[in-house]
Amino acid sequence: MCGNNMSAPVPAIVPAAKKATAAVIFLHGLGDTGPIAPVTMNFRMNMSSWFDIIGLSVDSVEDEGGIKNAAESVKAMIDLEVKNGIPSHRIILGGFSQGGALSLYTALTTHQKLGGVIGLSCWLPLRNSFPEAAANSPNKDIRALQCHGDADPIVPLAFGAFTAEKLKTLINPDNVIFKSYEGMMHGSCPQEMMDVKQFIEKQLPPIN
Repeated sequence: MCGNNMSAPVPAIVPAAKKATAAVIFLHGLGDTGPIAPVTMNFRMNMSSWFDIIGLSVDSVEDEGGIKNAAESVKAMIDLEVKNGIPSHRIILGGFSQGGALSLYTALTTHQKLGGVIGLSCWLPLRNSFPEAAANSPNKDIRALQCHGDADPIVPLAFGAFTAEKLKTLINPDNVIFKSYEGMMHGSCPQEMMDVKQFIEKQLPPIN
C-alpha cells in the first residue's frame, strides 16, 4: 500500500456529556470502519486499513512507509485533542488488532507524553527498529495494557506475548500488563472489556 492511496482517517467522535477532561483514541482493526486502502494479504482488496499487511508471520515484510504515515495521522489526532484543551497525559491511545499494533508503535514514537496505551490482539510493528525509534520517547514510563485470546487463529497468542516482552525492554517493565483469555479467538470477551474499563479508570481518574 502506498500512503497516497489511503483516504484520510475520519474519526468518530463521541460527544462529552460535560466539559471533557480526558480522551481515549481507539483505533479500529482491519476491515472495520476507517481509511480505505488495498491490503496485499487479502488479494489487494480495498478495505478499511491503517497500513498494508503483506503477511502475518514473524518474517513477513512490513509496510514501513504506510505504518509511519499512519502513525503521523494518529499523532495529528493527539495534537488536535491537546489543542482543544486535553493535556496529553490525559489521553489514552488504544486499538484492536492492526489498530492495536499502530497504537503501540505510535505511543513509542510520539513526542507527546500519553496517559497510557492499550493493545488488543495485536503485535508491535517494525519491532526491529526499536529501541532506536523510541530513543527520545517521553513515554518511557507509560502504562501499557495488552490483551490477547489464547485461541486467536489470526494473530497468535505468541505474537502478543513476544510483544509484551519487547515492550518491557523499551519502557518500565513494571508498567506492562499482559493478560490472556482462555478460549478467546480474534475478538473480545466481557472479561477483557472489564479489564480495559478498569485500566482506563485507573489511568484517567475523574478531575473534580
